[in-house]
Amino acid sequence: MTTFTSSLPDSLLNLLDEKAKELSLPKNKIIERALSLYLDQLNKAEYLKSYKRMADDVDILNIADEGLADYYKQLRDYEAS
Repeated sequence: MTTFTSSLPDSLLNLLDEKAKELSLPKNKIIERALSLYLDQLNKAEYLKSYKRMADDVDILNIADEGLADYYKQLRDYEAS
């Protein structure tokens, strides 16, 4: 594991210290979990933004329509067999 050194505001460090004592967890574990959750939220926000962009993209909508038409045809062919 790599060591990471950073400076944080005293107020945040005090809150971290209080929570660590309250939860009986090392501060680095709380920071690790918080950072992991934050990065996951950033990824989700980026996915959401990209899907919203695609919703306005006529070419993407046409490709999706074609894919659904092919899927529907496959279902009909499967049911007929």
